[in-house]
Amino acid sequence: MIKVYKADNDILLVTLDIKEASLENGDAFKAEIIKLFDKYHTSIAIDMSAVEYIDSSFLGSIVSAFKHLISFQAELVLVGLSKDITNLFALTRLDKVFKIYNTFNEVSK
Repeated sequence: MIKVYKADNDILLVTLDIKEASLENGDAFKAEIIKLFDKYHTSIAIDMSAVEYIDSSFLGSIVSAFKHLISFQAELVLVGLSKDITNLFALTRLDKVFKIYNTFNEVSK
């Protein structure tokens, strides 16, 4: 589900390699993000460009992982959201919580 790439500037790039982000994979996603943070102790950028659909339970998993990282002064940022998912983040006002970038190059600057 997750592919990991070590990136520059102490940011771990993680690609979420699923089309539907839902209840059935939300807990595994959160556990993997927390495990990666515990291993690398670095901020994480999640590339969501492959994701076509996301439900509210998966949003909760992202928020939970975010809370874990910020408790250690690390960041969880999102990259490559589709137009529909960007609209969902705006509708839920999560776009005010997360830093959202079009590409990873924007993150690493």
